[in-house]
Amino acid sequence: MAASMTKSVRCAIYTRKSTEHGLELEFNSLDAQRDACEAYIKSQASQGWKALPPHYDDPAYSGGNLDRPALQQLLKDIDAGRIDVIVVYKIDRLTRSLADFAKLVEAFDAKSISFVAVTQQFNTTTSMGRLTLNVLLSFAQFERELSSERVRDKVAASRRKGKWTGGTVPLGYDATDKKLVINKAEAETVRYIFSRYLEVQSFGKLVEDLDAKGIVTKRRDTKVKKFNGGIPFTYGPLAYFLKNRIYVGETGHKEKWFPGEHAAIVDRKIFDQVQQLLASQPAAHKARRTASEALLMGKLYDDRGNRMSPSFSAKNGVHYRFYVSSALLRGRKADVGSVGRVPAAQIESAVLAALKTHQQQGQSESAPASIGDVERVVIASDHLLITTAGTADGDGANQEFRIAWSTTAKDAAAAMEDNVIPEVARNESLIQSIVRAHAWMDRLRDGAYESIEQLAEANRIHPKVVRQALRLAFLSPEVTWAILEGRQPTGLSLAQIPKLLALSWAEHRRLLG
Repeated sequence: MAASMTKSVRCAIYTRKSTEHGLELEFNSLDAQRDACEAYIKSQASQGWKALPPHYDDPAYSGGNLDRPALQQLLKDIDAGRIDVIVVYKIDRLTRSLADFAKLVEAFDAKSISFVAVTQQFNTTTSMGRLTLNVLLSFAQFERELSSERVRDKVAASRRKGKWTGGTVPLGYDATDKKLVINKAEAETVRYIFSRYLEVQSFGKLVEDLDAKGIVTKRRDTKVKKFNGGIPFTYGPLAYFLKNRIYVGETGHKEKWFPGEHAAIVDRKIFDQVQQLLASQPAAHKARRTASEALLMGKLYDDRGNRMSPSFSAKNGVHYRFYVSSALLRGRKADVGSVGRVPAAQIESAVLAALKTHQQQGQSESAPASIGDVERVVIASDHLLITTAGTADGDGANQEFRIAWSTTAKDAAAAMEDNVIPEVARNESLIQSIVRAHAWMDRLRDGAYESIEQLAEANRIHPKVVRQALRLAFLSPEVTWAILEGRQPTGLSLAQIPKLLALSWAEHRRLLG
């Protein structure tokens, strides 16, 4: 009678093995763990314990994280109320991470789930049981970290002796018996790339030459397609390739290089000449990104879908701003749209003027359009396609309109010299204040800050300063463009702009000359 009154306790058995070794056996480690757990559950039959039919087995999964399919299914069944007790062979089968174990225990406690390790009989429903488990798990985590340190030390020692310890096999070599062996066909390609760079002395010309000859990165047979290689070279991978000291027979570890066991492909004299050429490239010739003045940063694209990144270059001490296609930055000239680069001042003024015209045709002047309203601008050789966010009093849908536009096709240097106003002719402090005002307006409009006071507190400035600065976001496009060009009245500064600036753009022009 007493036995019939015993409440049934549903027990889920969880098993795990870290490696694939031995899984092909008829009776493997997972089977042994389950047998031991089932035997323990049978010993508790008088308490109503019964093993649930589902198998929660994770073969070849690390205990260092919780990203395991069987464990995730176990947690789902716990949430569904199908389990009362979790039984494992040892606690490190469940997890080896103390932090993960704390999360699991918290989840178990929330559902009143008990946790039992067959060879280490503990009950997590008591504070002493949790303390003991935490102590044991701390040692398990210590053992795991100690093993990792041993592996890292072994790799470092092997690299110092010039041994290949695995990783991505570079072009020109094959991995055979844990050693790098020269691939004769690929080795000729490697030598050609080094010698050709010395001839053309330009990444752009080298990429074009490699594309014309069909030379691509090393092809690999991997399960993940994006790691299969066989793709055209771009600037970044090409720079890494030309600096790789493996090609002169060295092995690296943490920015230190040692004589390697593998044979060199490139003559050291040629390699040193390439390094000198790479180091001697004038900094002024390198396009660098600048975000402080780029009104269209993240919004401008060419007509083939490539983002136009803000950049600048310097010549004779003068900085010139422009936007350049990301495809051009990667050396993929064939993928560039009809406009590869454009002077920043020219495109920004065109967009501002288009916004004003569009507003006058279909919107009220009480809600001035700004760069912050622009979602996307697509630039082609003869037109701009501008997408703006929907207005608050409208249906909320984005609006798209097209305007005629053209730029004279010139090389980069000529385009910068003829169309971009030198920075020295502009009031940089005022320009930065305008950019900041538009950024703040965007944050307030998007709800990132609920009030000006909250915005001021986040930036550690007085709300009055924020209110005064925000008026610059409502300047007319003509006035904004005049400031960008440096055509504002001589001596005009932020303090000279009236504190109570009228919303009428005609008044803006009168006040600012």
